[in-house]
Amino acid sequence: MPSKSCNVVVLLSGSGSNLQALIDSNRAEGSPARIGAVIANRADAYGLERARAAGIDTAVLEHGGFAGREAYDTALMHLVDSYAPDLVVLAGFMRILSGGFVRHYHGRLLNIHPSLLPKYKGLHTHQRALEAGDTEHGCSVHFVTEELDGGPLVVQAVVAVAPGDDAQSLAQRVHRQEHQIYPLAVRWFAEGRLRLGDHGALLDGQPLAASGHLIRP
Repeated sequence: MPSKSCNVVVLLSGSGSNLQALIDSNRAEGSPARIGAVIANRADAYGLERARAAGIDTAVLEHGGFAGREAYDTALMHLVDSYAPDLVVLAGFMRILSGGFVRHYHGRLLNIHPSLLPKYKGLHTHQRALEAGDTEHGCSVHFVTEELDGGPLVVQAVVAVAPGDDAQSLAQRVHRQEHQIYPLAVRWFAEGRLRLGDHGALLDGQPLAASGHLIRP
């Protein structure tokens, strides 16, 4: 385990339920991860309130007024780097990041996505799983690359689709699993167990399967 804490910066746009799960996990389990700052692209993001309640520094960088995505991401990079992060965590950050941003944080940028990737990249994942007649759905933590929702998988949690599910009921169960696997992945990284190798994600020096570490009910 590293002798110093792992400084984490969290980017979000909304309610911050995954942020809360990270905060709670760090407190309960004595994780070497320490959230140094939470940055939002919306001033009304409730995740900022969660961060302030936990005594975490917050910042807002709204995208209005920037010439485009590259200009915004350059400013965001400078802001993130001012907190000297070891790891950057996307927790419902509703912007597609530029290639320059992703390359800058190569190997230290994690995202969580509400599907069993590579299925259902993008939005409306729960409804798409139901429309496809899937019997299993879930969520995935992955390293971020320039391919949207396409980086090497770290851990996935499987959720059974019930006969009476709608998108909302399925989403609720998936969210509960998100709140388990995201703190797990961040803790692995903070402990020095997880890293991005040349050919994919490594846990304890061993290549993870293409699906990552799989958790079933």
